[in-house]
Amino acid sequence: MNRNLALLLLVCITALSCKTPEARKPISVNSGSLIDASVARNKALYQKETKVIETIIASQPEQQYQTSGNGFWYHFNTKIDNDSLPKPVFGDLVKFNYDVKALNGTTIYTKEELKTQNYAMDQQELFSGLREGLKLMHAGETATFIFPSQKAYGYYGDENKIGTNIPIICEVSVLSVTQKE
Repeated sequence: MNRNLALLLLVCITALSCKTPEARKPISVNSGSLIDASVARNKALYQKETKVIETIIASQPEQQYQTSGNGFWYHFNTKIDNDSLPKPVFGDLVKFNYDVKALNGTTIYTKEELKTQNYAMDQQELFSGLREGLKLMHAGETATFIFPSQKAYGYYGDENKIGTNIPIICEVSVLSVTQKE
């Protein structure tokens, strides 16, 4: 009996001496300083690019550049004043060609290199500035767009001729717009 009592006492002491698990605290806490630094860097980059772009626009007053609500600038080289012609909307097939130049006017890609594009509006990959710019155009129009880097190829570039954070100028000609049925 003493042996059973000792065993019972040992089990009770063992059970009572166990603690519940304690939550472990992280060694370091992310303060968000990396994100804050990235935001500050991107704002500074945008302001720097905007100043350069505004200088280019000011040097070409005859072009009458407009500011889009999407963060880029444009003017029409060939404008068609016909409201009956459709502007492309979601799903429409847009046939167009374009070239890409650096802000200093150096050609990066010619229209011949890029070839004529067939693009299903908002259903295929295309850099955001050009996608939004096409929505402003009718078939038969040609426009020149100036895109800051975040509206062009952004941080990654095109992994070929366009590097990191490079603003670009594109001359775009819309050849046809085929409406989705």
